[in-house]
Order: sequence, then C-alpha cells, then structure tokens
Amino acid sequence: MSINQSGWRPEMTASSGTAAPTFTGNKALMLDEALIFEIGSTETTGVDFADAVELGASNRLGGLFREAAIGLPGLAEPEAVRHYTRLSRQNYAIDLGLFPLGSCTMKHNPRLNEKMARLPGFSDVHPLAPVDTVQGALEVIHQLSHWLVTLTGMTSVAMSPKAGAHGELCGILAIRAALEKRGEGTRKVILVPESAHGTNPATAAFAGFKVEDIPATADGRVDTAALIARLGPDVAGVMITNPNTCGLFERDLRTISDAVHAAGGYVYCDGANFNAIVGRVRPGDLGVDAMHINLHKTFSTPHGGGGPGSGPVVFSDALTPFAPLPFVEKQGDQFVLVEEETAGEHHAGSFGRMVAFHGQMGMFTRALTYILSHGADGLRQVAEDAVLNANYVLRSLADTLDAPFAGSGPCMHEAIFSDANLADGFSTLDVAKGLIDEGFHPMTVYFPLVVHGAMLVEPTETESKAALDQFIGALRSVAERAKAGDASLKSAPHFAPRSRLDETLAARKPVLVWKDAPLAEAAE
Repeated sequence: MSINQSGWRPEMTASSGTAAPTFTGNKALMLDEALIFEIGSTETTGVDFADAVELGASNRLGGLFREAAIGLPGLAEPEAVRHYTRLSRQNYAIDLGLFPLGSCTMKHNPRLNEKMARLPGFSDVHPLAPVDTVQGALEVIHQLSHWLVTLTGMTSVAMSPKAGAHGELCGILAIRAALEKRGEGTRKVILVPESAHGTNPATAAFAGFKVEDIPATADGRVDTAALIARLGPDVAGVMITNPNTCGLFERDLRTISDAVHAAGGYVYCDGANFNAIVGRVRPGDLGVDAMHINLHKTFSTPHGGGGPGSGPVVFSDALTPFAPLPFVEKQGDQFVLVEEETAGEHHAGSFGRMVAFHGQMGMFTRALTYILSHGADGLRQVAEDAVLNANYVLRSLADTLDAPFAGSGPCMHEAIFSDANLADGFSTLDVAKGLIDEGFHPMTVYFPLVVHGAMLVEPTETESKAALDQFIGALRSVAERAKAGDASLKSAPHFAPRSRLDETLAARKPVLVWKDAPLAEAAE
C-alpha cells in the first residue's frame, strides 16, 4: 500500500470501508436529523392551550381570525431542543475551525467584545430613547467615528450604513449629490476594474449609473493606462478595491486618483479588505474620496447569519458636505444626534438618510472595544500577521496548486489558486467538496472571475501556524488526489450529513415549501 508525500493513499476512499449502514442513519456522534415536519405531528403540541374560540365567534381580531388549522408540526420540549441542537451541530463556525473564505475575512471574534456589547445600557438601548438618556452610547459612536477617520486619513464618517454593499450605495449617492451640486449630473459612467468586488458594479447600476469595465493586467492589477485613457466628461468616478480581490495591493492608486480628480471625477474605494492594511496605509493619503469599512471584517464584529451588519463610510473633504444624516456631534459637554441639514455646517448638501435610525449599537460597541484593546501597534500587527499568514499559505501550496500571481511578488491578505493543473475532468468544485470531508469549510471558489477556476484563501491573522499547517496539509492532500485522478473526489463529500447535491438543479428549481398530503389538506 503506497503512501505519497501528501499522506493520501489511493486505497483511502469512502468505498474502502466495510462498516454496514446503521439502522438510524446516524454515524456515531454524526447524527442524522429529519425535517421538523417529518418528526412532528399537527395533532400534538408540547404546550397545553385552552380550547380555541369557535370559528365565527366574536373576537378582537376582526377579519384576521384564522379560519383553518395552521398545519404546523408540534414537538415536546425535549424533542424541540434535540432537533435544533442536532441541526446546530451541522453548522461550521469560526469557533470550530479555520474558515478560509477569501474576501470574507472570517476571523475570531474576541469574547471581550461580546462582554462589552452585553453591558446594560448598550445591549438594551432603544433608538427612540431621549438623547440625554443615551449619552454613553452616543459617546461610543463618537469615539468610534474618530478612530475610523484617524485610521483612514479621511475627514468624516457616516455610521448608519448597515453593510458593505449598503456603504457602497452611500458613497455613490454622495458622489451623485456632489456632481449634481456642480451642475454635472450628466456624468453617468462609473469605471469598475475587473479586480473589484462583484457588488461594486451592481451598486453603481442600482444608483442609476452606467458601468464600464476596466481590464486587469497579467499580474492581477488594474490596467492603469486603460483606465486613464477612458476618463472624460461623462465619467463620474471609479470604484476600485484595494487590496483587490486577487489579494494584491494596487500600487498605482495614487496615480489613478490624481487622474480621476483631474478629469472631474471621484474615487470610491471598496474597503472590504482594509484588514490587510489597517495601521499601515491610510486610504485618504491615496486620494480616496469615499470608502466603506466592514466592521465585521477589519474590527471583528460577528459575521454571517444575515446580520446584524455595519458598513460605515468615510469621506474626504470634497464629499463630506454630501454625506447622509444623522451623525453624532459633541457640543460642549453633550453629545447630540444631528438629524437636520445646517447651512454652512457639516453635511450642508446631504443627500438625506440611508436608514430610519443611526446604526447597529452592538457592532459599534464591539468595534470600539477591539480598537481600544489593540491600540495603534496592535492594529498594525493585525495587518502584518494577516499578510504573513496569507503568504505562508501561498508559498506552501504553490508547488501543488497553480498560483497565477505567485510571480507578482508577495500577496496581501489572501492567496489565490486555480484548477489549471488538475487532472482532466477535475475542477475547483471537486477540491472544495473534498475539503469538506477533511473537516474544513471550503475556500471561496470561482471568484474573482479574472482567474479561471479560482480558489481564494484568506487565513486572517487569528490563525496559528499549527492551524495553518493542518489546513495546508488537507488542501495539499485533496489537490494531489485531484491531480492523480482519484474518482472518489467526483462524489465527495462522503462524510458530511448530506452527499453532493445537484447544485444546478437546486438553484433553478429550489424546493422551498414542505409538501405532505395530510399537512397540505390541513392548510387548505
């Protein structure tokens, strides 16, 4: 039985075992769990209710009174607890292991942040509370605003955007307001490099602009000459991601900014990758006019699960008058929430509001805690360690996986690979599914689009060398199998709760509603 350098044996496939399938479908502590509709009954419930009011009887619900059984399954309390606990065991999380999603910066959330966010006065603050009763909360927002402006070298910040894409919209709307103020609302083109985040062109189009692509060079950076050549009186600005989605720093950003400004446009920088340069580079020094900051990426607030998110946007002198309301300002010894435009003051030409209230208090508290606990030297080390870890991954796997930009010098916060050197018929998807069997969430796949079969890995600064070595070993093993033509990879994962799905069919014809004859009849 031969063993190659990666530790994988050709005989080590899911089909080589001799264990019989279990009666329950469980595999030791890997518990198979049915849908709640399959284990519950519409005839029972874990709670005793008084008899329902007869249909048609007088009640306070008017025409909203239910006219038929709801058709939901009922479970006893232990059944309900077990069901959701078993489902939770099938989730992958940063508390379980390395989360290598490139472009997402899935790093450890310090528990100190969580403790601060749960302090009374922060956890239970209400957006409609009188300003004089929430001075501490407003001071937190004001302090966080100060440090975001300081770290980016900008002039002001809007705290209300709820996520990165929301922040992009905020910046683009400020650019549109500035152009209209100048009487140049006819500028309707936004230039977006191929190496930018995919939300950038969507945001520009949503705001009413026409999007034009700028190609990337062979080394994965913006084609500066092509961008400058396209500038003209119809160009409102450029949306550029730096560091970009190839994991590379855009070295010509200052040159690009100067050219865009000279042509009458503005520079929007996607700050999703700020974690790679925080404490090292100030975007304001590079000529950026607006940039969103994903608090969940750079400043460790929780990430995923649909929120809550936070994407503050920092502005240059040129765009500060057009930033959205409200914002926190210190007046004497009091912190106030400025919600109206004031002639001659900040935001005199504000484009309005992004949301009804100010922002996510829990995210602000966590982010400020992170900044204060790290300090200036600690934040600089965050960037340095994130870049060091990514380069360690890149150089450790460059002899096994194709690394299209390895010759362009060191990467920044993420390493990019492709499926170019896998065996015929094998692709990035097979490698990703094989990683699931190794106990890892797959890296980002097929993005950015400038690399065919892309595999984008971002280890972040919070992973130890031991954790990185284990991940590198697992990815190397799977890649070697794909290069050797191991057919078992085509049906991976084998050890997950569910095997490989028909993803195309699932996307085109998703089954979103439980259909069962008895329940369907009860719901009609």
